[in-house]
Amino acid sequence: MSMRELVVLGTASQTPTRQRNHNGYVLRWDGEVILFDPGEGSQRQLLHTTVTATDLTRICVTHFHGDHCLGLPGTIQRLSLDRVPHPVAVHFPAGGAEYFARLRHAASFHETAELRVEPIEADGQRIALGVGTLEARRLRHPIETYGYRLVEPDGCRMLPERLAAYGIAGPAVGELIRVGHLDVDGRRVTREEVSVPRPGQRFAFVMDTGLCDGVYALAEHADLLVIESTFLDSEAALAAEVGHLTAGQAARVAAESGVRRLVLTHFSQRYADPARFADEARAHFDGDLVIAEDLTTVQVPPRRVASAG
Repeated sequence: MSMRELVVLGTASQTPTRQRNHNGYVLRWDGEVILFDPGEGSQRQLLHTTVTATDLTRICVTHFHGDHCLGLPGTIQRLSLDRVPHPVAVHFPAGGAEYFARLRHAASFHETAELRVEPIEADGQRIALGVGTLEARRLRHPIETYGYRLVEPDGCRMLPERLAAYGIAGPAVGELIRVGHLDVDGRRVTREEVSVPRPGQRFAFVMDTGLCDGVYALAEHADLLVIESTFLDSEAALAAEVGHLTAGQAARVAAESGVRRLVLTHFSQRYADPARFADEARAHFDGDLVIAEDLTTVQVPPRRVASAG
């Protein structure tokens, strides 16, 4: 059974608080289980969820500031300790390869896990997955930073009543989907005649960045957008100076990009009341809004249902 959900490990920015761990997010997407930006404590936070290190198939790091990567040593060593039986791919900005090498071998351990090191070398780089395409886009931050976007291919939804009208059933349905047409009683029936389009779902992960084209490219028509909102609008000038977003800016991006469910996270320790982020976001975004909390799960919205016309 397919599962598409985000498991939040931590939601703090530079400094953790008593209520918020450093960053860490796990995306379950059918056969892929992707760990994004494991900050300090990510390995321990996993123990409070239903995700295990053995489940992980991929790790994606946006950049090498400590709150986004200092959980890598423990996570990588845990993969070997648990003797994860499958390869685990790791993606990160190619310019930070030296940082990754140091983190990978930060302490002595017996390495048994197979890591497939696949750096991101260019804006727009695409990685083919069994469940779709993982795309990286360059963001605007003081060091090399990429956001990630998972896109499922478009498909179609077969209409049982139309299939029945043409007498198509059983293995013939699979052949029609695969080939695109089927000859029935001297008449050619096309896939389009008995189906409606099924847009592929999209997930976007946008961390430390100022507003830039990459933010909008990642967010475009995302079913679930996870995006940093380090500051409130009162600190907009500071946010621009250090390469971050405010809650209002993140919400405007979501509204302008057609996002269905918006998850705000990566909050500065200066704010004790998360409701203030919701208030500022609601001024711009009227869709599903989640103010992320540690150890919560956010579902990818159900698939849009296309009309049969």
